[in-house]
Amino acid sequence: LLFFGLVISGFLASTTTTRGDGAGVVTLSVNTSAALSKKISDVMYGVFFEEINHAGAGGLWAELVSNRGFESGAGIHPWEVIGDSSFLNVSTDLSSNFTRNPVALKVKILCHKEGLHACPPGGVGVYNPGFWGMNIEQGKSYTLVFYIRSIGAVDLVVSLATADGSQILASSNVKSSGFHQWSKVKLSLVSRQTDRNSRLQFTVSKESTIWLDQVSLMPADTHKGHGFRTDLFDRVQALKPTFLRFPGGCFVEGQTMKNAVRWKETIGAWEERPGHYGDVWGYWTDDGLGHLEYLQLAEDLGALPVWVFNNGISLSDEVDLSQIQPFIQEALDGIEFARGDGDTKWGKVRSDLGHPQPFDLRYVAVGNEECWLPHYSENYRQFYAAIKKSYPDIKIINNCDYSSSDNRFSDPADLYDFHIYTSAKGMFDAAHHFDGRSGDGPKAFVSEFAVYQGDGGNGTLLAALGEAAFLIGLENNCHAVEMASYAPLLVNTNDRKWTPDAIVFDAYRSYGTPSYWVQREFFVESSGALLLEASLGGSENVGAVVANAVAYVVDGREHVKIKVVNFGSDAVEFRASVGGGPNGGGSLGATKTVLTSAGVTDENSFSAPENVVPVRSESEMVVDGGQLNDVLTPHSLTSFDLESKSN
Repeated sequence: LLFFGLVISGFLASTTTTRGDGAGVVTLSVNTSAALSKKISDVMYGVFFEEINHAGAGGLWAELVSNRGFESGAGIHPWEVIGDSSFLNVSTDLSSNFTRNPVALKVKILCHKEGLHACPPGGVGVYNPGFWGMNIEQGKSYTLVFYIRSIGAVDLVVSLATADGSQILASSNVKSSGFHQWSKVKLSLVSRQTDRNSRLQFTVSKESTIWLDQVSLMPADTHKGHGFRTDLFDRVQALKPTFLRFPGGCFVEGQTMKNAVRWKETIGAWEERPGHYGDVWGYWTDDGLGHLEYLQLAEDLGALPVWVFNNGISLSDEVDLSQIQPFIQEALDGIEFARGDGDTKWGKVRSDLGHPQPFDLRYVAVGNEECWLPHYSENYRQFYAAIKKSYPDIKIINNCDYSSSDNRFSDPADLYDFHIYTSAKGMFDAAHHFDGRSGDGPKAFVSEFAVYQGDGGNGTLLAALGEAAFLIGLENNCHAVEMASYAPLLVNTNDRKWTPDAIVFDAYRSYGTPSYWVQREFFVESSGALLLEASLGGSENVGAVVANAVAYVVDGREHVKIKVVNFGSDAVEFRASVGGGPNGGGSLGATKTVLTSAGVTDENSFSAPENVVPVRSESEMVVDGGQLNDVLTPHSLTSFDLESKSN
């Protein structure tokens, strides 16, 4: 990088704010000398996806049918019967064509096409409302796949309908002299109108017996045809993540080993995936979003995959050293599936599933939040040795927090995992958590951070400011911190198992919380940037201010971004001087962006999705040499983006 060394003077970053009475003064002295800067990790900011809050099932994974294989263990829920018991009997049996998914739905129609016991108008049958309603849009195509068997002839109407079934949005008639063996039916349904709370229904109007199984309805316009809901994918992609940590979190462990994630059961034909009950977060998933799909998601995002695998530990039980070998082999096989060439066993499986090129898997995590358990350390060493033997370049993440000066590295590792959930003030104070930490040894992977409950609400301004200060602190200690990701990433508003979250959605809408906007607008450029030497000083208000400056290049133009959090309730006069580097002048464009609101508990919502979002100054200012002066609004995050006018 070529760095511009300028002494900026006469710069009023805002023409609309002036110093308020009693405002304290904070100074930031920035030196742009490359020799004094520190490199921020190329993978500093990413995203962490966990199957929590129906983030995948009923969210990013675009499948519209809930409990598509009738395997959830909760009866046929959320499927419902159309018509009363005098017209039909609905039950389940174990007659499925899929050995790992034995349950099928049996529908016996008792009413007749006409006569005394005629079926009601529109017929009788079953319907699926999806995950709190299906979003069906006019003119769009939806791919329906289901398996059917029957006794006798079939005259089945498959429809997309409004929630009460009164209006038909799209339909298709399936007629046959009989499906004596299980048969696959694939249809394309194009909706005549838009309804945000629709359902999929199967109806019959004459006496017959049919079985249904593995019913799938997917929008035809998923991202690249890979199955990801486009609007939610775009929300995540806007964060420009450099890595994707998946699939958990506690989801990986399970409350019991029975319900821990087994990656091999999440690959292959979707009809044959057994699915499992996520007992930590309390809902069934068909595992349509499986190991291959997560790797594909990372690739589509342009992010490095960070695979968290189960290491023989759940939240209530664990495997000891004598039984750990199958789990080690499972992990090695999962890495081979991602990285192996087509001539390896699991690399060939991946290739046969449609992805011949290996994925760029460089990071794996041995479990999640388990350092305190009796067998973690001894088991971890076995995983570490086996993985390094076969894949010496892979970086292995240890669960134990070594950020405290009292902790020493007891096990070999490339990175150690650090999680923090606390109050807004606690998060603000944690900006200094890594101060004084040596850069020797494993670096920190801050894989889960967020203001949680309390003043976090469902995503408040104050929470976002505390988190912004924390991230500035991570950058200031980039010699000791390699990666960071907010948690959780997504929440379906109908199933808030954890709050706040970065992105809130329902069947058709989404918005980012203030925490989302912090990463999107203020920190995306930091991955791979240079942290400039900077010193903060001033009056008593300096304790409520955290700041830094980074340098980066976009399209051949040099930028310096100064980020400042004013966590206090008073306005603060901010004076920044930027100097160092080669002598000489130059022309700079300057843009100011502020995240603030009238109240610290203000949030975004579906009715006001941009209530708390960054506001950029309307006009760019030209700066020629000198000093930057501005007034920081109470409870605000402000950035000053300085751009070189020459390449």
